[in-house]
Amino acid sequence: MEAPVLRAIELLVPGISSVTRYVRYYALYSALGAHAAEHDLDGAASLRLLRRSEVVLAAVSRLHDDPEAWPGMGHAVDEVRHSLDGDVLHTDAAARMEDAGHPYSPRRSGFWSQYLGPSTVLGTAVNEGDVPRPGKHACPPEVVALFAPVLSAADADALDGARLRALAPLAMQAPERPEVPWMRGLFTATRDGRHDAEEWGPDDRRRRATFRMLGRAVVLHGGDAVLGWEEYARSAVAFGPEAETDPVLRGVDNVLGWRGLLLRNYSVSAWRRLWAALVRSIGSQDGEADRSLDELRAWLAEPMPDTSLRACLDELPDTMSGGHPAPAERQIMQDVDRRDPVVNVKLLLVGGRRAGELSGEARTTFLGAQNDILNPLWVARLIDDFADRPMRDLAVRLVDDMLAQARRIALAKTHPDANGRMKVFSRVHERGGRYYKTGDEGDGDIGTRLHQAGDFAQQLGLLTRADDGTAALTPLGADLLEVGE
Repeated sequence: MEAPVLRAIELLVPGISSVTRYVRYYALYSALGAHAAEHDLDGAASLRLLRRSEVVLAAVSRLHDDPEAWPGMGHAVDEVRHSLDGDVLHTDAAARMEDAGHPYSPRRSGFWSQYLGPSTVLGTAVNEGDVPRPGKHACPPEVVALFAPVLSAADADALDGARLRALAPLAMQAPERPEVPWMRGLFTATRDGRHDAEEWGPDDRRRRATFRMLGRAVVLHGGDAVLGWEEYARSAVAFGPEAETDPVLRGVDNVLGWRGLLLRNYSVSAWRRLWAALVRSIGSQDGEADRSLDELRAWLAEPMPDTSLRACLDELPDTMSGGHPAPAERQIMQDVDRRDPVVNVKLLLVGGRRAGELSGEARTTFLGAQNDILNPLWVARLIDDFADRPMRDLAVRLVDDMLAQARRIALAKTHPDANGRMKVFSRVHERGGRYYKTGDEGDGDIGTRLHQAGDFAQQLGLLTRADDGTAALTPLGADLLEVGE
């Protein structure tokens, strides 16, 4: 269900992931790659330096950053506390993978494992043997100089308070950020403050377009009630005419792709919440609440309104207004329990309607691959088939479809383990006509990475937030992104 949204996100937000939080860490790994190349460090030495550097940054953040202040605290600040003895950091103990106590990260390459893909796309570093190496964009001298004290300190098995205090300029909330001008140019595809499309690759241009779209959305809606970066984009791009009539937005590449993505995410999230709720209703293998197929069908059918599907459709908010998408999804979700099955079925029905209303790039992105199971076209065809039947009949069909899709996915992932036994990756299993589960499913929305892009834009000085939570474009952001103030 999530694949179409995830594919579109990868295309529209290259170089940023859902687990990359700080511009400063991109710069750290670039500096580490440059240092390793300059000193001809092998893989083992590079890995040792990587893990120790991350530990040092975490300790510096823990000692100097305010957990309530923007932009937050460094990675692993909670884990590194086990290696702080007063104001002395036991760097070696925290960084060792084999430590029996509390290593800061169980992953071999620490937090580089989260940044390596985005860093490669951005061009700041590449991955080689699970450690960073220089990328296509050379690490500038001021960034090398910024992290030189950390790389030096990381060589010590323990750091006393004086040395940690001296590293305060490396805290996440330090007032000076020497890496920002360089990173700002890369994220916005600009050199010397100007964008020349011919100098940049497709990923760079798409990333710039996303920052432009978000910057313009803030210009148009940043003063609205506190919505958050993604909701500003929804207001400007997903709903209403601005994506096609605003003089800036209509010239932003892929802006209608964003419309399709943001609208499709409502349907994907509704499926996720329905499936997670169905799974929660099932007991475990050893429990007393395993369920028959009829019981699972009844779970969704019983709360449905006692009307036909056509009557339910007539009661839904308008999905179009003046030839543009109306905020039907927002109206349906206003002041309700997001886990309510009826709410999520209504969102699916709205998605089915939009399958026949959107056009061009918006529709292509909204639908995804034509053979995707449970996509809005699938729902649109269900609407045609069930229009004059009770809503409860549709609910039964939705349960059957979800169980069938879960089985297809489980079979696709099934493979033999090391002992030759077939391993099935599924939390829901059927035996003797009864369904049981081995765990629950998550029901969170699929992130569009606009939250991360907005935070990055703020770290880069392109956007700003006021104390009342409203957002604004900075003069620098207006200039670099060419989106107006």
